[in-house]
Amino acid sequence: MKLSIQDLDLNGKRVFIRVDFNVPLANGGQEITSDKRIRASLPTIQYALDHGAGVVLASHLGRPKGKPNAEMSMAPVAAKLAELLGKPVALAPDCIGPAVVAMLPAPGEVLLLENLRFHAEEEANDPAFSAELAKLCDIYVNDAFGSAHRAHASTVGMIQFVGKGAAGLLMDLELKYLGKATTNPDRPCVALIGGAKVSDKIEMIENLSKVVDKLLIGGAMAYTFLRAQGLPTGKSLVEEDKIELAKSLLASKGDKLMLPVDHVVASEFKAGAENETVTEIPEGKMALDIGPKTIEAYAAVIKSSKTVIWNGPMGVFEMPPFDVGTVSLAKAVADSGAISVVGGGDSEKAIKSAGVTSRITHVSTGGGASLEFLSGIELPGVAALTDK
Repeated sequence: MKLSIQDLDLNGKRVFIRVDFNVPLANGGQEITSDKRIRASLPTIQYALDHGAGVVLASHLGRPKGKPNAEMSMAPVAAKLAELLGKPVALAPDCIGPAVVAMLPAPGEVLLLENLRFHAEEEANDPAFSAELAKLCDIYVNDAFGSAHRAHASTVGMIQFVGKGAAGLLMDLELKYLGKATTNPDRPCVALIGGAKVSDKIEMIENLSKVVDKLLIGGAMAYTFLRAQGLPTGKSLVEEDKIELAKSLLASKGDKLMLPVDHVVASEFKAGAENETVTEIPEGKMALDIGPKTIEAYAAVIKSSKTVIWNGPMGVFEMPPFDVGTVSLAKAVADSGAISVVGGGDSEKAIKSAGVTSRITHVSTGGGASLEFLSGIELPGVAALTDK
């Protein structure tokens, strides 16, 4: 268990909260097209304010490559945050230095630092830069799970200079749900794993196979497994250099793995392409979704589960009519009543497209971070936090 913001006395203290405000921007960096990440941070920020803290917020935004870039300024974020909090949010001209120190907030005030990645030292986890960041606070809190797989100055380096590090409320939730799902899940426990490449998910399959009762494989990665079984895959995406790996996984985990038994195929990869459902993929055709028999079989396993872990779509869900498998299973997960933990990225988009987000127990805010966590890889930003 990691130290939580709720374990600390914040009254009269200056609290540095590493947040994930890496929001999508348009119109030359002037317009935020989704404020979801800002909203996700509000409970932690409000908690700190309600408990008498002065709040310093820090985040990266985009890839400015270590130099100031007006199109990646935090200015629109400060304006949106002020609107959501219903109180002023000051924007610092930088993230370290005398001008920032002069703006440090009193209890009840909020200061947002300029983009951390305007300094190359942030991604380099530079000790001197970390020490400068640490001068801005009494207490360090990390609420940016989406950046926890990066060992940067604001996620790892500065903690040693502050003395200890606590998890924010959002980080707490991530660790609670992902941690339980991967160590002590309510059973039966099933993992639904999709996406394009076996190579992207190999550590996850290895790690989750130790915990779950069934692994339901979908997406293009399924066809590398089917080829490994000697079955025809037509023009479907297959990682030729991973066939032997797939064979070894089938040999060692075969009792837990379930693979598609039918497929929706087409001659070309485009929306609305003429398609058919087959049990054997013909030459000249590519599989772009799981078929109805597979949906039925997978849904039955999901229905009887107490915990469902999902990472990756079952087909080309962004392109109708090849979204049926993903949407159908998203609804099955929502209807199951199981504790459902969904990785970020495409998995989040998939449940959103199915309209079931509100019925999922926990949707991770970190695509890459949740992938690594589910793969059993220690996240530097979590490891750096203080144990209770």
